[in-house]
Amino acid sequence: MFGPIEFILAGVLVGFCVGITGVGGGSLMTPILISLFRIEPHIAIGTDLLYAAISKFCGSLVHAKKMNIVWPIVIWLAIGSIPASFATHWVLEHYLSQSTHYKSVLTMVLGFMLTLTGISIVMRAQIEKFFNKYRKNELPDMTQDLEKVDFSSGNKRFLIVIMGIVLGVFVTLSSVGAGAFGIMALVLMFPNLPMIRIIGSDVVHAVLLTLVAGLGHMNSGNVDFTLLGWLLVGSIPAIVVGTLISSRMPEKLIRKVLGITLFCLGMNFIINPVKSKPAQPTQPAVEVPMEKSQPV
Repeated sequence: MFGPIEFILAGVLVGFCVGITGVGGGSLMTPILISLFRIEPHIAIGTDLLYAAISKFCGSLVHAKKMNIVWPIVIWLAIGSIPASFATHWVLEHYLSQSTHYKSVLTMVLGFMLTLTGISIVMRAQIEKFFNKYRKNELPDMTQDLEKVDFSSGNKRFLIVIMGIVLGVFVTLSSVGAGAFGIMALVLMFPNLPMIRIIGSDVVHAVLLTLVAGLGHMNSGNVDFTLLGWLLVGSIPAIVVGTLISSRMPEKLIRKVLGITLFCLGMNFIINPVKSKPAQPTQPAVEVPMEKSQPV
């Protein structure tokens, strides 16, 4: 039986990875809860979504203070992702939650997202090199106006909304994907936007999306608040420490180890999804013969 110490240590591990590499929050926390602590998939996902919303909120404040947020991007992403999150949760609640395949669906989607996240982390240098071929010279003082971030294209808003819908569905199902995939999509759509603005916008959108998705899971009873509290106790100080010492740590090596770990965990979830236990057959009632009354 696991207790507060183990949960705090898990929070420290995840927070430290987030502080050093900037990734690994939802991607690492959910598989730890499922594989190591044997938490039910829906409880792990729901708890991790609120964990991500709270832990990312601190980072969003820093980006807001430094004016790294392009609010039109956040708004158009949210227009797609928030309704998609509500719709996905409604389908889960009314159609899948009572199904025997409920846990299998959640863990297979989680495995798919973890696999893609692991590949994106390991191949980050190659992906950025590929993207840089299409990036223009970055403006040192990019404003947040629609026109300045090339929103003038007729399909730009539509593509951002579609990207928001995709993120809303997969993040609600797995708690993974709000960071890595959002950033890659924004880099492709806004090649002239400084990377720090893309990261800042993605973090703020991730806070909104994980909060909405987490509240949906909370409404269904899929959040363990005691577990959430212990995870935050360990992770928040670890994020600060990891951020402070990140310049002295082998960040590239840690990223590769983290990426390979996530890839292996994802493949394991795809091949061996968590399955619901079969219902126990009801035992037929045994009739106890009544004793015959003795004549007086």
